[in-house]
Amino acid sequence: MRFRFCLKFLLLCWLGVCMTMGGSVVGQALYSRAFGKKTDEPVIFLHGGPGSSAVYFEATTAQKLADKGFYVLIYDRRGEGRSVETDAKMTYDEFFTDLNSIYKTYNITRAHLIGFSFGGLVTALYAEKYPEKVKSIVLVSALVSQQASYHTILDSVERIYRSRQDSANLQALGKVRTMDTLSLAYRTEVFAHASRNGFFSLQNPDPAARRIYATYNTDTLIKAYVKNEQAVGTLWKNEARKNIDTTPVLKKLTQTGMPIYAIYGKQDGLYSKDQIADLQAITGQSRLKYLDNCSHTAFIDQQAQFLEAVGEWLKPGH
Repeated sequence: MRFRFCLKFLLLCWLGVCMTMGGSVVGQALYSRAFGKKTDEPVIFLHGGPGSSAVYFEATTAQKLADKGFYVLIYDRRGEGRSVETDAKMTYDEFFTDLNSIYKTYNITRAHLIGFSFGGLVTALYAEKYPEKVKSIVLVSALVSQQASYHTILDSVERIYRSRQDSANLQALGKVRTMDTLSLAYRTEVFAHASRNGFFSLQNPDPAARRIYATYNTDTLIKAYVKNEQAVGTLWKNEARKNIDTTPVLKKLTQTGMPIYAIYGKQDGLYSKDQIADLQAITGQSRLKYLDNCSHTAFIDQQAQFLEAVGEWLKPGH
């Protein structure tokens, strides 16, 4: 009887009901990992997506940020990356539940949140709902107004197609502009044009960034990562909040005294200069870095400046 009990217990642990190993915690639904000392300032990284993972930040930047005196936590949301869950709903409320579980797992009451890309939307809405749990926000290449970014993409690719006299793509673009802006098809077409024109990547990375990108071919974490291509469709099916603008949320948070910081790249095709100026009006000039030779993955394209800014902003007493 005792043997059967022990065998059952070990099996449950192996399946992920409770397992801690090498700084990683694998729960029933969530993959997560901690870097640094528990006594240091807690920082939680929220990855992009939907359908993506924290793997790129984990593999390239998390430990370096921890070395600056932070307790860095990364995790993959339910149904994304290493947090395999076939029944994930991909709603904001589910995202909040997942983030709350990270606080609980690592025994944290308040933390700084770094919201990358789509993770910026999750970060802003979470901070609005749970302001007592958030010390500050760092938006990194983060979506703020989805429609503003869609307009930026469409206007930019139209200029490209006109300069090439690309009538076929101009015609296709005209059809996109007539679509329902709340539809998944619209979002899909907009990002397809962005990807086709290299809006998410840097054409000429500097040597430091080039060395980091070269590790993608050999890093075991990155090589094992599989994107959930169904995640966006699942969110569109289950979540009522589509094509949102968190500008009012960010303004309200700053009015309550919550510090908001931002790091964006000048070569990131998702954001115009006007969008950056509007965001800077919310954060304040000293709390926004607009980096040259930097596209969407700012923590790689200009890693040294990213680490310097975050280290300065989030140090205790700043």
